Amino acid sequence: MLIAAVLLVLSYTSTLFNPAKVWVMTIFGLGFLPLLLLNTVLLFWALIRRSKAFIIPLVAIIPAILIFGRYYRSSPKSDTSPDKGAVKIVTYNVGRFSSKGYSSREECASAVMDYLKGLDADVICLQEFYMDDDQSVKPFLKKNFPKYDVEYFVYPTDNGCYGNVTLSRWRLKNKGKIDFKESANLAIYCDYEINDTKYRIYNCHLQSYNISLTRLAKSFKNRSERKKTENKIRHSITMRPRQVGQIMENIEECPYPSILTGDFNDTPLSYTYNRLLRGRKDSFVEAGSGFAATFSMFRPLLRIDYILVPEECEVKTHDVDDGTSFSDHYPVISTFDF
Repeated sequence: MLIAAVLLVLSYTSTLFNPAKVWVMTIFGLGFLPLLLLNTVLLFWALIRRSKAFIIPLVAIIPAILIFGRYYRSSPKSDTSPDKGAVKIVTYNVGRFSSKGYSSREECASAVMDYLKGLDADVICLQEFYMDDDQSVKPFLKKNFPKYDVEYFVYPTDNGCYGNVTLSRWRLKNKGKIDFKESANLAIYCDYEINDTKYRIYNCHLQSYNISLTRLAKSFKNRSERKKTENKIRHSITMRPRQVGQIMENIEECPYPSILTGDFNDTPLSYTYNRLLRGRKDSFVEAGSGFAATFSMFRPLLRIDYILVPEECEVKTHDVDDGTSFSDHYPVISTFDF
């Protein structure tokens, strides 16, 4: 009980430590939900046995009341009726259109485009967008979204190109990208005038773990594989706070309110989430319901895709479409009023 309680308390404090300096604290944050469940089971077990030790898991669980709402909400806080002028944003990591449910990337890409058209969003932010070559990106997007402004940055490789795409119904005022040091991930930003006010929309894809379940299983059996997996996890964890720092520097220099979207590759109990949330609202916390997991593997543990809006915005709806199978991520859809 003491061990389980201490581990849960460590998960609470994981947001206070910069992972670039104390990387292992992020592991405790990742384990928040399983540790909370373990302590809850131990609490009931102690109560059934009428043991005075029930106080140990009880004290450990109490702070979770303030945090659990980031993972699960029984009902939305806001009025769920969007006004006529409400803005609708979608963020979606399309996983390079590599879903096993389709015979080719082209077929998957076509299905994703049809799906996105049906959402009728004002802004669509895509991560891990893939094409065979960078020359075909704009024609493909313009063909599917002729009435949208198309902005993107992709990295060409010998096996195609990939990157971030932002589609918008508003005309672009300014754009740019944030190249993360020593990484193939990036963030792009676009400035638009919305309801007579300029806003900057960030489309972020922070450092991934890039570890398959197969490799994870091998690491439990093989010592050398375990060391490689550990190094990969450590590298990813220490890279993200630096990338967050680059984004925050750009935000501080921007004269407009900012909206952050994308795949942060970190949970709501992380340094990444808490730093990017400052001065903003989490669309799920404001208007979501149920579990908000956005990553299909280890569901419902992993919520790693977000839409964070300025505090003056009123979030009306938040949805995670977990019925899609185009990617290992689910699309996140939110509407809000300024």
